[in-house]
Amino acid sequence: MLRSSLMVILTIMLLGCASATPQTSEQEASVSTTVAQEPATRPAVESQAKETSPAETVTTAEIQEYEVPAGTHPHDVAPAPDGNVWYTAQITGALGKLDPETCETRHIPLGSGSSPHGVIVGPDGAPWITDSGLNAIVRVDPATEEVQTFPLPAETGYANLNTAVFAPDGILWFTGQNGIYGRLDPSTGEMQVFAAPRGRGPYGITVTSDGAIYYASLANSYVGRIDPETGEATVLEPPTSSQGARRVWSDSQGRVWVSEWNAGQVAVYDPANDSWKEWKLPSSVPQAYAVYVDEQDMVWLSDFGANSIVRFDPATETFTSFELPSSEAAVRQILGRPSEIWGAESAVDKIIVIRTR
Repeated sequence: MLRSSLMVILTIMLLGCASATPQTSEQEASVSTTVAQEPATRPAVESQAKETSPAETVTTAEIQEYEVPAGTHPHDVAPAPDGNVWYTAQITGALGKLDPETCETRHIPLGSGSSPHGVIVGPDGAPWITDSGLNAIVRVDPATEEVQTFPLPAETGYANLNTAVFAPDGILWFTGQNGIYGRLDPSTGEMQVFAAPRGRGPYGITVTSDGAIYYASLANSYVGRIDPETGEATVLEPPTSSQGARRVWSDSQGRVWVSEWNAGQVAVYDPANDSWKEWKLPSSVPQAYAVYVDEQDMVWLSDFGANSIVRFDPATETFTSFELPSSEAAVRQILGRPSEIWGAESAVDKIIVIRTR
């Protein structure tokens, strides 16, 4: 059951690159929206936490969009420790780099036939890409922009590569929607590919703090737990059938959060007691696509049905929805840095960030 026990006071600023330093003002029991640039034409936030409590929670949030070259259709985004933001330019076969300070972008071609899907920043500080067009894992050197390609074994066939994650031991694990998941040892180039239970579907993937690997199967509506030693996957069934588990992310306690696309829900699996819980997103026709857990264990999701990014507080079981400034933006993936939530608005050729304090 959804419990609304906090008042959330939100000040939303829609910023452009040329905007002056924002001046915020917090108004009790209301939402204040300050528009610093023309594109803000829709309400920026809708709070689902309505009841007051003795201890109010005050949240200041700034929303900023960055335009990327037209026709790019950025799919995934990965903020780097150096302040830059990498994104996959899926349609143009390139890796994009955004400098949030100057708003400048730079595109690095990944090769003929490239169609990059996911991007993450590895422990080496470099962007690593799952490229469905090349049927390969790709690394780009952030200093020299040298492109290094790790093709899947020929016998694998077309995998429709999706997402990757680094385990604590430095091994890169990845998924392919055509029914595979795999591992790559960057130090040796050794790659192994495994057939997923039930075939098609492996999509999002995550690693817990103790090194456990989980992936979501969109086509077959389950979460798979991979044994890093054997590579075998165990099927875990969420309570709702045919829910469309799309992406997964682990919190600091080792729980696994799941965006359920078909059901419009967020779910959590706790391996400590093998239990599940699910919550419906607050919009009228929710479609939960991306999921990400921040450094405070707040759960963030993108809701295609409401054109919003939604924050879920597991402690109070409350939602706060941030409506996106651009209509039908289609945020397919979320990643972050402390106090920053980044998303790729694939339908409008923009990158968005929500900065919270």
